[in-house]
Amino acid sequence: MKRLYILLALVCMGLQFTAAQQSTLKFNKDGRFKIVQFTDVHYIYNDERSAASIERINQVLDTEKPDLVLFTGDVIYGQPAEESMRTVLNQVSKRNLPFAVMFGNHDNEQGLTREELFKIIQSIPCNLTTTTPDIAGVTNFILPVRSSDGTKDAAVLYCLDSHSYSQIKGVSGYDYIRMDQIQWYKENSKKFTDKNGGVPLPSYAFFHIALPEYNQAASSEEAILYGVRKEKACAPQLNSGLFTAMKEMGDVKGVFVGHDHDDDYAVFWKGILLAYGRYTGGNTVYNHLPNGARVIELDEKAADSFKTWIRLKDGVTQSVICPADFIKK
Repeated sequence: MKRLYILLALVCMGLQFTAAQQSTLKFNKDGRFKIVQFTDVHYIYNDERSAASIERINQVLDTEKPDLVLFTGDVIYGQPAEESMRTVLNQVSKRNLPFAVMFGNHDNEQGLTREELFKIIQSIPCNLTTTTPDIAGVTNFILPVRSSDGTKDAAVLYCLDSHSYSQIKGVSGYDYIRMDQIQWYKENSKKFTDKNGGVPLPSYAFFHIALPEYNQAASSEEAILYGVRKEKACAPQLNSGLFTAMKEMGDVKGVFVGHDHDDDYAVFWKGILLAYGRYTGGNTVYNHLPNGARVIELDEKAADSFKTWIRLKDGVTQSVICPADFIKK
């Protein structure tokens, strides 16, 4: 009898996981959709230096009440890796909020591979993280956001694996998003555009390591920048062309990354907002900014515009509307 109860419990858990993973994202009745981006939590299980990260995650979730939570890499920074990952993601799961994870360069340095961590993430209720076979990386997936009436796709979130370190001899530093990933994005972008009568759907991209264009934009006297830039973007030395592909497809309105803990700025570059999340971790790694999160609010009725801000313990900073606040008057 006891074995039967255990079997039934496992079945129920499986049904719960399936339901959570198949949940549909959609704009609310007011035509709004709010995303909280946590980045660089760098959590270490049972390390008191990580307490600040859990405190901030809970405070942001309680205050913002988002429709979706995205972790843009470096969620964990110590062993045991599974307990570290579960501790962080359970803060979201226990609230029945949908969430997804993109890996950073440090996640798979804690004793488990990306593939092993992916299986753990998929076992947590409310997870929307999936993978796309036959292209580079593990956390490559698309999250469509349906219209408030549920009849059509109204926005698209592209989530990509930006890998870790350069694999090319003679090229140091960080890896780049690969050609097959870019082709995958372009093919899917075209499908959404074709389905929308030839009009590109407003889209947003999330991953860990900044594109080389972040440094170009931040160094330009012509670009308007809001926020803090205390370090150069640690972008790949090689530019594989993702930004160019986004311009060609005409759909991406904003790109959101992490990786560089002392940056939280947003800069408008060639018609696309290039933004950092706010460092969310505690004192397990370098950081010189109070920890927090970036919030992105999409408006179904204003497809070419969105709002974003930084949420801190003491309130909101850097609240901007894109593109209006980035256009020189």
